[in-house]
Formats: sequence, structure tokens, C-alpha cells
Amino acid sequence: MLKKQIVSFILVGIVNTIFGYSIYALFIYFGLNYVTAVLFATMVGILFNFKTIGKYVFNSNKNTLLLKFFLVYIVVFLLNIGIIKLLKPLGYSDYISGAFAIIPSAVLSFVLNKYYVFER
Repeated sequence: MLKKQIVSFILVGIVNTIFGYSIYALFIYFGLNYVTAVLFATMVGILFNFKTIGKYVFNSNKNTLLLKFFLVYIVVFLLNIGIIKLLKPLGYSDYISGAFAIIPSAVLSFVLNKYYVFER
């Protein structure tokens, strides 16, 4: 079951990541700073991700879990900002820094969603 969830999470996560990173990059393109871009991309992505992760990874349609899911995304948001903030002084652009933040954020997201939001 765990292996199936991880594979499903990766596949759904690819779609969610493309969606979320596209929103982030679009906001950067329009001149927003990285904190605001991550914040808005996270806000836009929360509902989309809640439905896709809940349904396709954890077989849940419980809308009552949205608050827990939102709390997880606050933690993931803070990790994202922290990674970008660490990489910018090293000369990485907002685009590249945001891309580097994807994997650690995804791992944290899976663990918190599995054991906190969609626990059984």
C-alpha cells in the first residue's frame, strides 16, 4: 500500500508541481518577489492539490480535512521560502531556486499528508 501511495503521489505530484511551478514562474515573470510568488502559487494550488492528492493518492473525498491540508501547506510554504532564501545569495535565480525547492518540499508534503492529514 505504501509503495502504491508513493507512486501515485509522484504521478499526481508531477501534475501538481507543473501546475504550481507554472503559477510561481508566471508571478515571478510579472515582477512579484519570490515570497509573494510562492504565497500566491501555494494559495492557488491548495484546493487543486487537496482534491487530486486526496482522491488519487489517499482515496479520500473528505472536505473536512481541508484545514489540516492547509496547515501542511503552511509548513511546506515555509520550507520553500527557506530553501529559496538560502540559494539566492549563492547566485541562483528565483526560477532555479524555486526548482531546487521542489523535491524536499514534495517529500515533506507526502510525509505530512500521509501521517497527519489523511491518516487512517
